[in-house]
Amino acid sequence: MTSTFTAVVHKEDDLYVAECPEVGSVSQGESIEDAMNNLQEATELYLEEFLLKQTYRPFSKDPIQA
Repeated sequence: MTSTFTAVVHKEDDLYVAECPEVGSVSQGESIEDAMNNLQEATELYLEEFLLKQTYRPFSKDPIQA
């Protein structure tokens, strides 16, 4: 099964915090890339235990300009 989720990244002090609102997983890293990779790992581990009933596609690592 291939899934896509939203990743919301923001900076808190010296770290970047990444959140996946669909799943509720959160992680952090010293760079945006680290935070995204950590979030992906945390989300995958969460989903191994608590599968979602919907089908999604993988994380998009393309930055969104606001």
